[in-house]
Amino acid sequence: MKVIRPLPRRFFDRPADQVARDLLGSRLVVRGADGRVSRHMVCETEAYLGAHDLACHAARGMTPRNAVMFGPAGIWYVYLCYGMHWMLNVVTGPPGVPAAVLIRGVGGHQGPGRLTRALGIDARHGGLPAARETGLWFEAGQDVPPRLVARTPRIGVGYAGAWAEKPLRFVVDPETLVSVEDVGRRSRRRPRRTEA
Repeated sequence: MKVIRPLPRRFFDRPADQVARDLLGSRLVVRGADGRVSRHMVCETEAYLGAHDLACHAARGMTPRNAVMFGPAGIWYVYLCYGMHWMLNVVTGPPGVPAAVLIRGVGGHQGPGRLTRALGIDARHGGLPAARETGLWFEAGQDVPPRLVARTPRIGVGYAGAWAEKPLRFVVDPETLVSVEDVGRRSRRRPRRTEA
């Protein structure tokens, strides 16, 4: 049986838009309090590129809330939105460049607040590495063909001027992706021998 390893930190040490695109088709893996592990295909992400991106939390500088964004890549940035929804982000790029990717949808959980509530993700995960030992990490999944990826403006950032129109949201239909994955599995199976 093939062992699937967590995505390494170097995967995240790249520009946020590249990471956001490449996370599509990967698996967000969660180890619950009972020790059970669940895997969820990433199907929607948003990139926040750094202090120059007016939709990014770091656009006005470092604060106690966003300080983790200024650190190394591959760290979870988790914050509370509207006092009720936890938002799960992973930090990208080199230290000092406050960029991150928001995970907006995985598997059957669409919407960043819904997915964190469904998967039990909250402030406890903030500042921890996206690694197996912390109970929350990514694993490689399948490559997503460009024809299946939609790029749109990010959601809820109308305050960011021209940055609100940048196509930094990446979406793939999870049902389409699953069907492509199933076809790939079938094509890799050996054909049955038939008797002459």
